[in-house]
Amino acid sequence: MSSIAVNGISHAKAVRSTSRLWIVLAFFAIYVIWGTTYLAIRYAVETIPPLITAGVRHSIAGMILLAIAWSRGFRPRREHFAAGAVLGALFFLIGHGSLHWAEQYVSSGFAALLVATEPLWILLIGAAMRQQQINWLNGAGLLLGLAGVAILTSRELTSRTSLTWAIVAVLVGAASWAVGVCISPRLRLPEDLVGRAAIPLLCGAPMLLLGAVFSGEFSSLHWSAVSTKSLLGLAYLIIFGSIVAFTAYSWLLQRCSATLVATHTFVNPLVAVLIGWLWASEPLSMRVVVATTIILGSIILTQRGDRHAELQAEALQSD
Repeated sequence: MSSIAVNGISHAKAVRSTSRLWIVLAFFAIYVIWGTTYLAIRYAVETIPPLITAGVRHSIAGMILLAIAWSRGFRPRREHFAAGAVLGALFFLIGHGSLHWAEQYVSSGFAALLVATEPLWILLIGAAMRQQQINWLNGAGLLLGLAGVAILTSRELTSRTSLTWAIVAVLVGAASWAVGVCISPRLRLPEDLVGRAAIPLLCGAPMLLLGAVFSGEFSSLHWSAVSTKSLLGLAYLIIFGSIVAFTAYSWLLQRCSATLVATHTFVNPLVAVLIGWLWASEPLSMRVVVATTIILGSIILTQRGDRHAELQAEALQSD
């Protein structure tokens, strides 16, 4: 074998090895980093009002991502901002705004478990919009998920406290995010993946900051009272939560199946619960353990049901 052929094989192996390494690192980002952002939110909103936290987070992240997309030749158009305004309201104003507000009252692990119901909301809303079909697998997953949420929240929902409203807010935010996921294929979003992420962020951030103005958060904010822990939490959300992990998520969608990438919904709640317990001494009761197991099982059933429906549709098309 010639030296050129040997060098070519060695180069191909090196490229494959490097590609696998980047894939592993990208999955680490969406599995672990996204799971830790719930605790970072809790730390950030301890001394920074929640809507300001979310607004500043998405403003800076959106501008950085837009600068990256712009350097690659992306130029946003009017229809991009119209679509971004819709998703900005659903994803960030309602979805993240409610989550950041709620984490003043609920633990980070508890909030992550409630957000983990998002695939169930997507199934319900997608079925109502005739985008998805409910079969026995995802239907069982839906019922199991509702049972898990009931176990997790039954005690708190019987009393009208701030904790009760926080639970409702997180569930409403998860449902709002699900609506955005279901309608996004119908919106004229940018084809550039980084630009596609940047525009909704930049549209949602002013809504959050405007909400902070009307709710009086800016008038009550005293920067001298903001703790170092809150600033570090906000910086972590901007750099790792909104830029690194989301970029890794977009990159993986180009190289792996969407079903495989979506497995982060299985892992994020586990990471959030464990990190909250180990790092912030959040309670880890048997009720939380049981609810975690049931909710994760429901997500697995829902994902398998969706995959089963996709395989059936592909078989019909091939026939």
